[in-house]
Amino acid sequence: MVEESKEGRRCALTVTDADAKGWRKLTREEERVIVRKGTEPPFSGEYEAHVAPGVYACKRCGTALYRSEDKFDAGCGWPSFDAELPGAVRRLPDADGVRIEIQCAHCGAHLGHVFEGEGFTPADTRHCVNSISLDFRARS
Repeated sequence: MVEESKEGRRCALTVTDADAKGWRKLTREEERVIVRKGTEPPFSGEYEAHVAPGVYACKRCGTALYRSEDKFDAGCGWPSFDAELPGAVRRLPDADGVRIEIQCAHCGAHLGHVFEGEGFTPADTRHCVNSISLDFRARS
């Protein structure tokens, strides 16, 4: 698509990933965490202490990621899950060289980090997820 500038020059318009792929448009803070791999402050997120039956989905693309039955209170300040829905979450080495980053397998949205060997649950896995990266769909 092309539009004319105020100066009369023709310039190409760009289409954001959200528009091109049908993803949800993000706020600045959502973009800081989801796209730029930031972290929300502990104990500040909407879903940290949330308890209700349903599914937690990716804020950007809507892909179902976690079941409420797999959520637990790790006391860390972020929503914690000991399992993801099959194929929904991708694990990658974090840029810090120590942790394992977790992303939505569909759109690559940054979710948080995964830790193993802490003993919180029999699964011995903790997905530490930014609330701002999630949407909740209540079970009807």
